[in-house]
Amino acid sequence: MKNLNIDYTLVFILILLGLVSLFTLFTIEPSLPEKYDGSNFMLKQALWFIAGGIVITAVMLIDYDRFHQITWILYGIGLTSLLMLFAGFPAGIVHEANGAVSWFKFPVIGTIQPGEFMKVILVLTLAHVMVRHNTKYIEKTIKSDLGLLAKIIIISAPPMALLAVQPDLGGLLVLIAITGFMILVSGVQWRILFSIAFIVIDIVLLAIVLWYLFPGPIAVYLEESVFDHVSSRFYGWLNPQQNYDAGYQLILAMMAIGSGQLFGKGIGDMEVYVPERHTDMIFTAISEQFGFVGASLVVMLFFLLVYRLIHIALLSNDTYGSYLVTGLVGMFAYQIFQNIGMSIQLLPITGLPLPFISYGGSSTITYMLSIGIVLNVHSRTKEYMFSEARWKE
Repeated sequence: MKNLNIDYTLVFILILLGLVSLFTLFTIEPSLPEKYDGSNFMLKQALWFIAGGIVITAVMLIDYDRFHQITWILYGIGLTSLLMLFAGFPAGIVHEANGAVSWFKFPVIGTIQPGEFMKVILVLTLAHVMVRHNTKYIEKTIKSDLGLLAKIIIISAPPMALLAVQPDLGGLLVLIAITGFMILVSGVQWRILFSIAFIVIDIVLLAIVLWYLFPGPIAVYLEESVFDHVSSRFYGWLNPQQNYDAGYQLILAMMAIGSGQLFGKGIGDMEVYVPERHTDMIFTAISEQFGFVGASLVVMLFFLLVYRLIHIALLSNDTYGSYLVTGLVGMFAYQIFQNIGMSIQLLPITGLPLPFISYGGSSTITYMLSIGIVLNVHSRTKEYMFSEARWKE
C-alpha cells in the first residue's frame, strides 16, 4: 500500500469521530438500565472499530474497478438475506426487536443487520448500472434517460419493499436518499428530473390535503396497515405531549439536550434518562454533557466528513468512482441529518444510528466499509499536469 495516495484528512476525521464515540459510550455506561450491566459497550465498539480498520485495509488492496465483477453477486446476497428475514427463515437465528424483524442473531458474533450492508450494496449496484448504461448510450435522448431511470427504480424497489415490511422506516429512507443522490448525478436530463420532482411534490401535497380533510379515516387506515408504526411516530413528533406513548422518547431527548444549555453539565453528569441512548439517541448524551458547544463541534466534524467526501467525488476522474462516492455521500448526509434532526424534534424519530458514534456492529462495519471504498477511489485518482482540477487549484 506504499504507493497508494491515502487521504489522511479523511482518516484523521474518522479517528476523531471514533474517539468521540468511545469516550461517549464510556460516560454513558453507568447511566444505562440494569439490563445492560456488564455490557461494556465501549470495549465492544473499540473491537468493532478494529475490525472496521481491517475491512478498510482489505478494501484498499483491491482496485475498486474490480467491484464490477461481483456487483450482481453482492446484490443477490443482499436481497436473499432480506428475503430470509421476510420469510422468518431460518427461525433459529431470525431476531425481532422493538417490533421489527431486521436481524440475524448468531451465538458468538451477535446480531447482524443485513439492511445496513444493503445500503453499500445498492450504491455499488446503481453505480455499476449507471456506468454501463452511459457507456452504451453516449448520445442522450429522452428514451435512453427514461430507460436509465427505469433501471434505477427496478434495482432500488425490491430492497426498499423488503425493508418497509420489516418494518425499518429508517433504513428505507436511507435507500431512498441514496437513490435520489445517484439519480442527480446519473446524467439524466434536468427537464425529466424537474418533471418527476413536480409529480412527487403534487402527490405529497395531495396526501397532506387528504390528511387534513379526512384525518379520522386516514388514521384508521394507517393503524390497520403495515405503516402503523409510521403514523404513531408521526403523531408523536407533531404533538408528543398529547401522544405520550409515541412521543415519550422525544420528550426525554429534548429535556436532555435542553438541560445541557451552552457548555453542558460535565462529564458523566446525565440526569435525564433517554431510551436507546447508546445507539440511536447518543447525540442527546453528547449535548447533555457538553452542551451546545460540544454538540456543535460534533456537527462540525460531520460537516468536514461530508465535505471531504464531496471533494473526493469531484476530484475523481473516473465516472464509476464518482458515482460510488456520491451514493455514499447520500447515505452519510441523510443519516447524519436524520439522526440529529430527530433528536431535536426537527424530524420524526426513526431507528437510525449516528454514523461512527452510535454503538452497533453492523452499522460500524458498514460505515468503515464505505470509507474504505472512498479511500480506494481517492488513492487511485490520477492527477494530470494540465487537468481541469489542477488548474482550478
